[in-house]
Amino acid sequence: MIILITYDITDPKRLKRIHRFLKEFGINTQKSVFECDMDSEGLKKIRNYCKTSLDLGKDSVRIYKICSRCINKVMLSGQGMKVTNLTYQIV
Repeated sequence: MIILITYDITDPKRLKRIHRFLKEFGINTQKSVFECDMDSEGLKKIRNYCKTSLDLGKDSVRIYKICSRCINKVMLSGQGMKVTNLTYQIV
């Protein structure tokens, strides 16, 4: 499934850590935005990380599931690429 994750983190250390963590799951398409192609287990890991590593009273993380029908309707203006345009190679 395609997941769009946006975040607003108040502490620079937590900001750097979540950015590094999310790079394991997807592509940083804009500042504080990741697009990920993952299964439900990956989504559970991200949600658990947010619960245990962020200050939920100050920080904000939004996770949007994008259905397969809607991903083809994503419009892109300017630089960048859609996560569906990437090719993967398992090594």
